[in-house]
Amino acid sequence: MKAVFKTAAPYLAGAMNLPAENMETALRYFLPLYLVAFFATAFCWRSFLVWKRTGVNPYVLGKKDTAHDYAGFLFRLTFLACISVVTLYALWPEGYQYLAPIYWLQWPIMVYLGAVLLMVSLIWILIAQAQMGTSWRIGIDTNRKTELVQKGFYRWSRNPIFLGLRFTLLGLFLTLPSAATLAILTLGNALVQIQVRLEEEYLLKTHGEHYRAYCQRTRRWL
Repeated sequence: MKAVFKTAAPYLAGAMNLPAENMETALRYFLPLYLVAFFATAFCWRSFLVWKRTGVNPYVLGKKDTAHDYAGFLFRLTFLACISVVTLYALWPEGYQYLAPIYWLQWPIMVYLGAVLLMVSLIWILIAQAQMGTSWRIGIDTNRKTELVQKGFYRWSRNPIFLGLRFTLLGLFLTLPSAATLAILTLGNALVQIQVRLEEEYLLKTHGEHYRAYCQRTRRWL
């Protein structure tokens, strides 16, 4: 993968006290391990905890011909694209070149910032999920009314989990800047904006004035 780090290698070595080859190797291990940790903790583990405590499957994205389920399909496609890009980068460096790396963004401070954003956003998401408790869902659960959570991060943001996801996508782009990760970042942010608005419509219909008052004192993001 020497071609990818041709521009950034000298700066990476100086800024992080690592040879360019070591930095490249570190990213090849870090990114796949990060994705495994992300899906294992933020999706599988949290879903298991909600199911164990309530007997309810929190995954409620279906396959119907609705805006909600279609957004869910695109979310799955986006996550699959993330996995594919990282896998290609880690296992087939030559093939990664076909994803059009953006060389002028491969500065050490950008790579380092991206890695930090990935770690911080995961911790943020896990805390926000814990604060949501058994109300956490993947999608909109129209069959069960869940509690309107307003504590913890939800005092400052109505959508802290989605906010964390946006920073996760940004972190991936900064760590592996390419046309592919830019497309993932763009699509992911658009889907988050759509999903948030779908959920807000549902919450307003479900919780009425209680949710309206919450919206008036708490911003959508921060």
